[in-house]
Amino acid sequence: MWVFLVQFCVLVVLAFCKDTTASKYDEMVEIAGATYSMGSDDSKGRDGESPSKLVRVKSFKIDKYPVTNEQFREFVRETKYKTEAEAFGWSFVLAPRVDPEIRKGITQSVPGSPWWVPVQRAYWRQPEGPGSSIKDRMNYPALHISWNDAKKYCEWAGKRLATEPEWELAARGGLKGKEYPWGSKFENSRMNIWQGKFPDENTKDDGYFGTAPVDAYKPQNKFGLYDMVGNGWEWVSTEYHEQGNQPSSETKYVLRGGSYVDSHDGSFNHLARVTTRMGNTPDSGSDNMSFRCAQSLQSKNTKEEL
Repeated sequence: MWVFLVQFCVLVVLAFCKDTTASKYDEMVEIAGATYSMGSDDSKGRDGESPSKLVRVKSFKIDKYPVTNEQFREFVRETKYKTEAEAFGWSFVLAPRVDPEIRKGITQSVPGSPWWVPVQRAYWRQPEGPGSSIKDRMNYPALHISWNDAKKYCEWAGKRLATEPEWELAARGGLKGKEYPWGSKFENSRMNIWQGKFPDENTKDDGYFGTAPVDAYKPQNKFGLYDMVGNGWEWVSTEYHEQGNQPSSETKYVLRGGSYVDSHDGSFNHLARVTTRMGNTPDSGSDNMSFRCAQSLQSKNTKEEL
C-alpha cells in the first residue's frame, strides 16, 4: 500500500511539473493597437526594410516565446502531423554543425552560401541529421519548420501567425525608432547571434554555437517578449515582395528577427535588429527557421503614433 502511495505521489508531482513547464511557454502577451513607423530609413536596410512606412495595427496577443520542441512534439503526438522536411527527406543545416562523417557524403550546397548544406533526414527531431536529438533541447525553438508547418501548428493551437506589422510592433516593445527591442545600443548578452569569423569561427561570446533555449536571455523588451531578435528566424503571415514592392517570381512569405548565424553590424549575413527581414518559399525550412503564434482581440482604440 505504501509503495503504491509513493508511486502515485511521484506521478502527481511529475505531471504537475510538466504542466507548469508547458504553461510557461504557452503564455501570450497582449499588445495594444497602435499606428507606428515600420521599417528603417537608414542605408543598412535590405530585403525591403527600407523605406519606413506608417502602419496601423489593431490590438492582438502574441506568444511570449517562440514555439519550443516540447510544444511542437505535443502537436505532432496529437495530430500525427509530418513536417515538410520529413516529407522531402532532407533539410538545410549549417555545415559546421553537421557531423564530419555525414559531411563527407554531402556534395551539394546552396549557391552563393556554401555553408548551407542539405542533410538527409534532418528535421525538427534531428536538427543536425541522424545522430542528433532534441532530448536535451525541449526548451529550444522547434527548427526546420516551414511556413506551411507553422500555419498548421498555430491553427491546431487555436491561434494564427502574426502579420508582419504586428510582429514588428511587438518586437519594438513600445520604443520609437530604436535599433533593438531594448533600445539603441547593441548588447551582446541580449540575443544569440554569431561572434567571430563566419562561418569558420564562433567564439560563442553569447554562450551558444547554434540555437539557444528560448529563455536563455532575459526578456528583450518591456513587453516581456523573449527571442524576438536572433536565435531563429520567425515566420509571419505576410507575403513577401521583392525590392520596390514588386511581387516575387514565386510566392514567398516574410521571416523576421534574424538568427544565430547573423551579425551585429551586417558584415556577414543579416544585421540582426528589430527591422531585419527576408523572404522564403512556404515549403522552406532549415536549422535556423522557427516561429511563434498570435491571436486576434476585439477591436480597441489604437494608441498615439510610436
